[in-house]
Amino acid sequence: MSTLAIVAHRLTPTNTRLGAVLPPAQAVSRLGPGDVALGRLDVLPTLDGVEPGLWILERLSASGVTVLNGRRSLVAAHDKLATARALHDAGVPHPRTAHVAAWMPRPDLEPPLVLKPRFGSWGHDVVRCENADALRRTLRAIESRAWFATTGAIAQELVPPQGFDLRIVVARDRVVGAARRIAAPGEWRTNVALGARREPTRPPADACRLALAAAAAVGGDLVGVDLLPAGNGWVVIEVNGAVDFTSLYSLDADVFEAADAALRVVVEAAA
Repeated sequence: MSTLAIVAHRLTPTNTRLGAVLPPAQAVSRLGPGDVALGRLDVLPTLDGVEPGLWILERLSASGVTVLNGRRSLVAAHDKLATARALHDAGVPHPRTAHVAAWMPRPDLEPPLVLKPRFGSWGHDVVRCENADALRRTLRAIESRAWFATTGAIAQELVPPQGFDLRIVVARDRVVGAARRIAAPGEWRTNVALGARREPTRPPADACRLALAAAAAVGGDLVGVDLLPAGNGWVVIEVNGAVDFTSLYSLDADVFEAADAALRVVVEAAA
């Protein structure tokens, strides 16, 4: 009988609800042909890359393990520059994005814009720059950040904040969950780590189509897609390869049961 293992370093509530959690080194010794591994390696707290173990996902695949959210998918989701390229190539609406680094010429992207770490999460070091002076001040401030010296930042044209965003959870080409994230008072960023609150929602059909297209663009098997309202539609802001969610995200069925059902199709095929 096939085993579905979550390859991750952290025993988060989401990871433990999804299945048995194995650190990468243990996954190599315990999984074999016919088993299924779901990569849930996250961004490093230092914001300068992905947690160690990506190469182990490649090794698992070579040994006959069916790997979901493999190395390429996780890099495409976690590296915001790679995400922008993947979404652009797939024709998915996404803010204009440029790489900003000390060793590169200044990109031709004018404020208002948002500067953020290339491997960012939790809203850390994400700065809104309304004009050229704010951009210069922010660039001077991040020059001393270790993550900036290692990978640089990305600049994105600003999508005017509406006080909320929409996070849609996609599992194997199915929308299995969604929530609105409402920014904290006085805050424009919608990260829960910065005080935003979640509320249940039923995502509109056009947002679901974009989320499915974004997940396909990065090759993600279980991802969160963050969208902002823009004009009469939506724009994809980020794709999260190690998305955290709760039962509040549930739609017609419990979100964890729905994700499990979508992933179990692969498990049964591998058996």
